[in-house]
Amino acid sequence: MTYLVFVTILWAFSFSLIGEYLAGSVDSDFAVLSRVILAGLLFLPFTRFRGVPAPLVRGTLLVGVLQFGITYLCLYRAFGYLTVPEILLFTITTPLYVALIDDSLYRRFSPIALLAAALAVFGAGVIRYDGITEGYVIGFLLLQMANFTFAAGQVGYKHLIQRYPTEIPTYAFFFYFYAGALLIAGPTYLVFGDMSMMPETTMQWGVILWLGVAASGVGLFLWNRGACLVDAGTLAVMNNALVPAGLLVNLLIWNRDEDLLRLVIGGGIIALSLWVNARFSRHAVIRA
Repeated sequence: MTYLVFVTILWAFSFSLIGEYLAGSVDSDFAVLSRVILAGLLFLPFTRFRGVPAPLVRGTLLVGVLQFGITYLCLYRAFGYLTVPEILLFTITTPLYVALIDDSLYRRFSPIALLAAALAVFGAGVIRYDGITEGYVIGFLLLQMANFTFAAGQVGYKHLIQRYPTEIPTYAFFFYFYAGALLIAGPTYLVFGDMSMMPETTMQWGVILWLGVAASGVGLFLWNRGACLVDAGTLAVMNNALVPAGLLVNLLIWNRDEDLLRLVIGGGIIALSLWVNARFSRHAVIRA
């Protein structure tokens, strides 16, 4: 739990830093690629290229593809359609995906989760009830894809470590996580990257360095480490601790001009969806 709490505090600033200094001015594909490279370089000196079980290598690569590669490509694109508070609020559905994916690995299914997801979508609509545009829908869907792949990555890593226990320290093969992310981020930048939108200021380069080394390097490693030490329920709850922390940072430090009442009402409905899922899903489980 200590790891998860520490990373939550670390990540609370990341959303606002992206929204304030990178979104719209720095190419999103370059921003993701730079995070992958910087984080990978952090772990490269500790990496064992021999003696690591092949299933662990392949599994860690796949987790990197999902939890970092696809997640952050979708997340950065969502900043083009949504405000930082909206981004933070819409990440609140991640625990639903954590629960669904964890259940699927144990061949369980809870129909209540579908109701909870519908409530979450309704809550998102309330936040923009007078301004739901095509771009807003695209942003919301991009973020849900990011939430799903982030959930799949952390749940997958937890099950991977449990299934293939080893005496090798996890940091000695976590480089493969970033190698997996590079399989997505590299080609995406080559195809869609815009060289005219490179960082130009010291602040932008500083933010990229922070996001790469601290948020993506230290943060993702410790988050996945923490995920292995708690049950799925605790992991699902901790995924949402970022929402109030990130909102507090954004609204107090950057003082965004947001409709707080609408954010509270819509966020409350989304939170209700989580309560419905937590309260009733265990009583409506279908085993395959």
